[in-house]
Amino acid sequence: MSPAPQQSTDLPTGELRSNLDGELITPQDGTYDEARRVFFKGIDRRPLAVARVAGADDVARVVTAARETGLELAVRSGGHSRAGYGTSDGGLVIDLSGLNSIEIDDEGRSAWVGTGAKAGEYTVTTGERGRVTGLGDAGSVGIGGITLAGGIGFLSRKNGLTIDDLLAAEVVTADGEVVQASEDSEPDLFWAIRGGESNFGVATRLRLRLHEISEIVGGMLVLPATPETITGFLEAADAAPEELSTIANIMIAPPMPFVPEAAHGKPVIMGLAAYVGPADQADEVFAPFRALAEPLADMVRPMRYPELYEGPEPEPQFAAGTNFFADSLEPAAAEAILEQLPQSTAPMKAVQIRVLGGAAARVPNDASAFAHRDRGMLVNIAAMYVDPAEENTHDAWVGGLADALGEDGAGGYVGFLGEEDEETLRAAYPGGNWERLRGLKRRYDPDNLFRLNHNIPPADG
Repeated sequence: MSPAPQQSTDLPTGELRSNLDGELITPQDGTYDEARRVFFKGIDRRPLAVARVAGADDVARVVTAARETGLELAVRSGGHSRAGYGTSDGGLVIDLSGLNSIEIDDEGRSAWVGTGAKAGEYTVTTGERGRVTGLGDAGSVGIGGITLAGGIGFLSRKNGLTIDDLLAAEVVTADGEVVQASEDSEPDLFWAIRGGESNFGVATRLRLRLHEISEIVGGMLVLPATPETITGFLEAADAAPEELSTIANIMIAPPMPFVPEAAHGKPVIMGLAAYVGPADQADEVFAPFRALAEPLADMVRPMRYPELYEGPEPEPQFAAGTNFFADSLEPAAAEAILEQLPQSTAPMKAVQIRVLGGAAARVPNDASAFAHRDRGMLVNIAAMYVDPAEENTHDAWVGGLADALGEDGAGGYVGFLGEEDEETLRAAYPGGNWERLRGLKRRYDPDNLFRLNHNIPPADG
């Protein structure tokens, strides 16, 4: 990996502030503590300055300042990075939250959206016209972060990943140039940003395809968790029509009012689902899931698609986690989940399994930087905790459970990874994708300015 440039504090703050259309926030400003905050509340870093940019030109000015001073550069869309990559100690932060415009092109069935917009607000805005783009499962994530990681969510089996609906992107490169990336313009850059995250530039606007989806049948189905119900749920999800995408959260039931009190503290499958096929066939589609066991809660119902993003989200302090792609989950692995979940002392812990396939699997592995199209499911293990002194304990629990589930080194989804070593990141881009990405990194960012991320080092000279 290329060595990081020597960090300096010699930043002409006044000059940069006067050149920005947006706002430059420094420790002397009253809004500084709020400006440096990210999603995970325990991450407490103090950047030299936070630039709340107003457009691509502002981004270019901050990128140039970071390059000329050698300051560490962080780029924040929604700030959900588990490793805290959306902020910095002593560096510059580009805060994209002000880039939240949404311009819908009805005739072109697409939308230009700023990368600082949140998934929930984008889905509500497009949903008012009966159109949506498949994103993730949380409304608070930034459009930029989830898209550049790949985007695995409620429409993956029907319409593919978010990057499969990415038609073009406005990107500021390491030399401060503003370019348009698409299949026809800067196609190599367009290939790289679809799964390669922020390694190649700062995406400021995205053009996303819109699908005509309004009413769906979806929501939450809670079942008691046993080895049989876990494997049965996954088999039913795999056998279901592509119009159904599911997320199975295997966890210890919290004291939620919609879960019977007798089930509190016991293992459950908190299944989330979205069915976008004919409504009169929904009961038949969900019947195999309901037949696994008497549901503890059944909130699957006809709804408008944006309703999937309603409701409060947790505000965790810290998170330990890992994820990997797999082709199946054997009964012994389900037993290991149920055995080890109670052993974690984290206030919230879960194993989340997303069955893949469908439209996402019909794209070749080398069509974009994301290269796990042929895998059957994504397994994500997470533990949310409060005390930073417990980091090693929760990391050990996550790692032990991953080993027990047969994590085979086939790579994970970068959107859910924390701070990782190069071997883990290399495995996230299998086939020839890793080496191609390194070559493109050398072309677009040879000095590794964009290094505060799941870093892809430039290829050697």
